Amino acid sequence: MPPSFRPVRVCLLGGGRDDDHVVPLLTDALVGAGRVRVLLVIEADDHESVPRWRRLAQLAGADAEVVSLVEGDRFETEDVQDIDALVVGGGLTPAYARAFADVAPLVRERVAGGMPYIGFSAGSAIAASSALVGGWRLDGVPVASEDAAEEEDELLVVPGLGLVPFAVDVHAAQWGTVTRLTAAVAAGLVPSGYGVDEHTALVVTDPGSTPTVAGLGAAWHVAPGGRSALVTRLTARG
Repeated sequence: MPPSFRPVRVCLLGGGRDDDHVVPLLTDALVGAGRVRVLLVIEADDHESVPRWRRLAQLAGADAEVVSLVEGDRFETEDVQDIDALVVGGGLTPAYARAFADVAPLVRERVAGGMPYIGFSAGSAIAASSALVGGWRLDGVPVASEDAAEEEDELLVVPGLGLVPFAVDVHAAQWGTVTRLTAAVAAGLVPSGYGVDEHTALVVTDPGSTPTVAGLGAAWHVAPGGRSALVTRLTARG
C-alpha cells in the first residue's frame, strides 16, 4: 500500500423516492464536506431531477451545486474538480456510463485521495470496475424483468469508474435485479457483486474493508460458486 494512501468513503445508495429515508443516508455520507457537486444525466424534458437534488442536498445540510447533462453528452474535467464530495444521481444507467467515460480516471484519483463519492441508483452501478448497466436476458434467456432492462436486451457490462472491485445492481428487492446480478456473476461477466435495495446504502470506508450496510433494506452479496453463485442477504441490523 503506497504511503500516500488515505482511507476513502464510497457510499452507494440503491435508489428510492422517499426523501425521509434518503436524506439521512445522504447526511451521513456528506458529513464534513464543504463544496459538494451533484452530477446528473437527464432526459431533455426532465424538469424535476435538478430541483429535487437541490432540495435533497439542502435537507442533508450540504451547500451543493447541481450540474446536469442531457443523455448523450459527457462530463468534462472541470465537473469533478475543486470539490470536497461528489454525488452522482440516477437515471438511465448506460447513459451515465457514457457520460463519465472521459473523466473516470480523474474521479478514481480524487476518490483515492479522500474525496467522498456518493452514488444513487445509476450513480452506484457505474462505481464498479466492471459495471453491470442493464439488460434482462443472458444468451437470450430472461434473467430479470424487462422493466429493469435500462433499454438493453442482453446483459451489458462496461468499464465503470473503478471505485469498487465488485459489480453493483440497484433497486434490488423492488425491481428484482438480484437475479440479474446473480446471473452475471454465475456467467463470469463480473467477479462478484452487491444488489442494493432502495433507501439503503452500501458503505466502503477503504479499499480493503468489507462494505457495511445502512438504511432500511438489504444489500445482497453475490459471490461465485463454481458454475453457480452464492447469495447472502446483509442488513444494517446484522
